[in-house]
Amino acid sequence: MIAWIQLVAGGIFIVIGLLTLCVAVFGVYRFHYVLNRMHASAMGDSLGILFIIIGLMILSGLNLGTLKLALIIVFFWLAGPVSSHMIGQMEVLTNEHLEKECEVPDDGDI
Repeated sequence: MIAWIQLVAGGIFIVIGLLTLCVAVFGVYRFHYVLNRMHASAMGDSLGILFIIIGLMILSGLNLGTLKLALIIVFFWLAGPVSSHMIGQMEVLTNEHLEKECEVPDDGDI
C-alpha cells in the first residue's frame, strides 16, 4: 500500500514539474524582449526542476540517491539565479537601444 502512495505522490510531483516547464516554454515564446524571456525561462526552470527532482526523491525512497538529488536541487537553486543575473547584466550593459526595447508602463497604465 505504501508503494502505491509513493508511486502516486512521485508521479504527481513529476507531472506538476513537467506542466511548469511547459508553461515556461509558452512564456519564452510569448514575450518579445530578451530579459522578459530570460525571466520566464529561469523561473520555470527553477520551479519545474524542483518539482521533478522532488518527485524522483519520493520514488527513490530514503537512500544515498535521495541525498544526491537534494544536492542537485541546491546546486540548481544557487547556480540558476546567479547565471540569470549575469546574463541580464550583460544585456543591460551591452544593449545600446535598451530604452526603445523595454516596455515600461506610463503612470496612467499603472
